Parts: sequence; C-alpha cells; structure tokens
Amino acid sequence: MPTGVALRDAREQLFDAAERVLLRDGANALTSRAVTTEAGCAKGVLHRHFADFDDFLAELVRDRIARFDDRGATLRARAGSGAVADNLADALTALFESVAVAIVGLVISRDELRARLRTTTPVGIPLLTEASAAIASYLARERELGRIAADADVDALAPTLIGAVHRLVVGGESTPPEHEGVRRVVATVIAGAV
Repeated sequence: MPTGVALRDAREQLFDAAERVLLRDGANALTSRAVTTEAGCAKGVLHRHFADFDDFLAELVRDRIARFDDRGATLRARAGSGAVADNLADALTALFESVAVAIVGLVISRDELRARLRTTTPVGIPLLTEASAAIASYLARERELGRIAADADVDALAPTLIGAVHRLVVGGESTPPEHEGVRRVVATVIAGAV
C-alpha cells in the first residue's frame, strides 16, 4: 500500500525544499532526510529520482545555473538600452537575492559535489563562474555597441563585479543586497570602462 502524499514535479519540489533548508539552517544541515522532511515526502522519493544525495545536490546546482543562464540572456538582450550600470546592478541584485550565496557555500563545503560539478563547470566556483560569463558576454556586447571602451577588459571586469557584489552581500552589510548599494559598487568598478 502506498504511503505519503503524491508529489507533482517531485524534482522541483525537492529542489525547493533543499533551498529552504539551506537558507534556514545552512549547508551543514542539508541532508536527504532534512530535504524530504521539508518536502513532506518519504526519503525514498529522493532516491527514486537521483542516484544518491550528491547526485541530487549536483542537479540542484545545475538547475539553479540554468535559471541564471536565462537571466544572462535577458541581460544580453538589454545591451544598448538603459544605463550599463543599471543593467548590471539589476542582474547582480537578482543573482544575489536568490539562493546563490547559500549555493556557493554548499559547493565550497562539499568536495564530492564540487567533483561532480567539474563536468559542467571545469574551473572556478559553479554558479559564480557561469554568472561571470554571462556578465562578460553582456559587457562584450556593450563594447561592440560603443557603450563600453574599446579596450575594456570585460573578462576581468565580470569576475571583479561578481566578487565585489558577493563581498557586499556576505560581508553582512546587506542581505539581500540593496539595489542602490549594488549600483554604487557596479558604477565604481566600471567607471574607467564606461
């Protein structure tokens, strides 16, 4: 006889439950039992959809990377319109309002998870590496349009922006980040390139 409650889109419900546990209790509290309890389902549900817990976590991170990839495409489409600093501040605020900071902490704290993610993110910190690439792509497009200096090193600017805003958020100054504070940091970083 079946037990528990049937889950619609079990993967997404488990991912959402994992985010809630991660945000509320931190990376050390993120276990398969904590996730399934939060999702209101049997532990076997997670193992029916994923090979093991690290497989689940790797898919969670990849799913969140895909979500940011969509935001990156939206950012690139904004090239040529609005102020460059505003466009970047919007994208970076959205990135760090999400669970990104907690995901980064999770990836850093779990060696096996990092190893599994190397197939899709061979270098750097997953999520931040992809966010940096999206920002560099946007800046390159702005450079093509003449809104960024022709000699601007967008591959250096992008991770600098990510790092500066990440520091703003994890430094305890503002969580989630305040848009105006992010905009000030962005404007300072790109001042020589605009």
